Amino acid sequence: MWLLLIVLIILILISFPIVLAIGASTTISFLISHLPLYMIPQKMFDGINSYVLLAVPLFMLAGNFMDQGGLSKRIVRLSEAIVGHFRGGLAMTAILASMFFAGVSGSAAADTAAIGSILIPSMKKNGYPKDLSASIIAAGGSIGVIIPPSIPMIIFGFISDVSIGKLFIAGILPGILIGLSLIIVTLFTAKKLNINPTKEKFDFKEFKSALKDSIWALGAPIIIIGGILGGVFTATESAAVAVVYSFLVGKFIYKELTWENFPKATLSSIVTSAVILIIISVASVFAWFLSIKNIQMQLTHFFLTITHDKILLVILINIFLLIMGTFVETAASLILFVPVVAPILNSIGIDPLTSGVMIVTNLAIGMLTPPLGICLIVSGSIADSKIIEVSKAIMPFLIAMIIDLFIITFFSPLTTYLPKFVG
Repeated sequence: MWLLLIVLIILILISFPIVLAIGASTTISFLISHLPLYMIPQKMFDGINSYVLLAVPLFMLAGNFMDQGGLSKRIVRLSEAIVGHFRGGLAMTAILASMFFAGVSGSAAADTAAIGSILIPSMKKNGYPKDLSASIIAAGGSIGVIIPPSIPMIIFGFISDVSIGKLFIAGILPGILIGLSLIIVTLFTAKKLNINPTKEKFDFKEFKSALKDSIWALGAPIIIIGGILGGVFTATESAAVAVVYSFLVGKFIYKELTWENFPKATLSSIVTSAVILIIISVASVFAWFLSIKNIQMQLTHFFLTITHDKILLVILINIFLLIMGTFVETAASLILFVPVVAPILNSIGIDPLTSGVMIVTNLAIGMLTPPLGICLIVSGSIADSKIIEVSKAIMPFLIAMIIDLFIITFFSPLTTYLPKFVG
């Protein structure tokens, strides 16, 4: 079983594609353990044969319909009307728009691409260095997996048998905390670089016009979150509602989702969803093999032999997840590590909702660190900037998010108050 982990780590370190790394190490382990290979496709199918996971492609499709249908650019316009008069207003607009857009897409990559394609050109024209522009968009995009809906939270709930609806609600306040923290960082950064605001003062007429124009776009997160809070539909059903709503608004109200760009939106969703689901399926076989070899219990024992101090143990787990999030793709990280760390956190009295948000926040930070930082890759490609340069520019945002991570970890009411309040 240790051979499995050693082969996996070696393949990841030599930049082997994560799916092939997991699949190859698992297949070798099956052969050595004399397990029948026909079980691999069986377990792959079992790993994704779930009604809950249907929400993954649906939320991806809803996010793409919003982008192609003009909903995302109206959210950007409203955000700029609210904060554009501040120094660094465009950067604050990026963060605020990402928070709004996060209420529909459930995907950090989709969030980053949608907001970045609109704002990065404007930021570069207004004096923002391209590396800083890309880092701001990437940092804002990472909020997409914390503010509900969230594809990683769906996967976490599926693995650990925790209510996805409650996880969604638990992510609201942490998402707002992270968003505000990133806005504060942009304020200091803009002041340091002497970046002027795009507007002289708050224009109420512009705000009123932008709000009126974006009211249908804002309806999507309101319906999704409100429906879950009110018990009208489940998280998976909310994904289907989001698809129908964003299609109808983009096609018949804003009239920007045409039959010409409809295939682009659907194909992008299919490709991205297929990548996520194939990783989940292969990682499910890996996790199953670990479970029959009882490696989760061994790792739990390993952590507990290091220390029995609750605070130190939680810090060590956070450090472990931060490191793993740097090298392992998000869906694979959840499948591989949640069965290990979630029972440890539960055994020392950490609420499952806090554990879920904490783990997802760790992986959101991993989306901002090379070599597999998907948000960095997406925003860097839009800004035509090298990943290493964007990585340097994003350091202040990373520090702010790590501070937020420990606040989320050790101040449990941040994640448990709203779920208890709504019953």
